[in-house]
Amino acid sequence: MTFVVVRTNSAGVHVGELKSHDGTVVTLKEAHRVWRWRGANTLHELSLRGASKEDYTRISEAVQEITLTEAIEIIPVHSDDAIKNLTTPRWLS
Repeated sequence: MTFVVVRTNSAGVHVGELKSHDGTVVTLKEAHRVWRWRGANTLHELSLRGASKEDYTRISEAVQEITLTEAIEIIPVHSDDAIKNLTTPRWLS
């Protein structure tokens, strides 16, 4: 499966394994929400390198599957380092 960054119109940014894509409806497996980040100017850089590991960056724990109904951007992530970075939860409790 292809690992992707998905920007939606109203649900924010998510990363995960692309299960399906039909128009603006995207289903991801093992999906994380990226709430905020530093270390990347745009989602393009986020997909290339991941985010800063500092405390500001917020990446949730994974959910088994999520369907996003208003996807407006899907960016493949090809780097194993970026995938590892984007699947490491960073959320202060």
